[in-house]
Amino acid sequence: MSTNNQPATARIQAKKQTLEDAYSPPANFLEIDITDPQTHGLPKSKGRYTDYAVKMKTNLPVFKVKESTVRRRYSDFEWLRNELERDSKIVVPPLPGKAWKRQLPFRSDEGIFEDEFIEDRRKGLEQFINRVAGHPLAQNEKCLHMFLQETNIDKNYVPGKIRTT
Repeated sequence: MSTNNQPATARIQAKKQTLEDAYSPPANFLEIDITDPQTHGLPKSKGRYTDYAVKMKTNLPVFKVKESTVRRRYSDFEWLRNELERDSKIVVPPLPGKAWKRQLPFRSDEGIFEDEFIEDRRKGLEQFINRVAGHPLAQNEKCLHMFLQETNIDKNYVPGKIRTT
């Protein structure tokens, strides 16, 4: 019970928002965009693949680099998902599915180089990485930092947490 004649469940009075508050940069933000899909290799060649630009902007203290752009292919996203599943305590969302035309006979490329498939995959990968990177526990994982900020992924890295001191 409250002793000053106000009920114990009184609402906290919110501060009025000013124009400066409304239009100032957010206190903490992490923006990740997947853009610019590029297919490499010749049609019908064995080593053909598509990669994407992963652009990150943040002011979160856990990230040393505040802006970065790296190129990643689907297998890199699979690597990140596997690392997070193995080493973190978070439930990792699924990646967008594999090629939908895989079931069709006589397709050597499985439909993965068609514009519609590439765009659908790009959207799915963007949704995946934003869900993962938005999780506070995932933000401390070395594999996420390496994925978002380093040109080459060192798959022999030592898993662990990012230390902020």
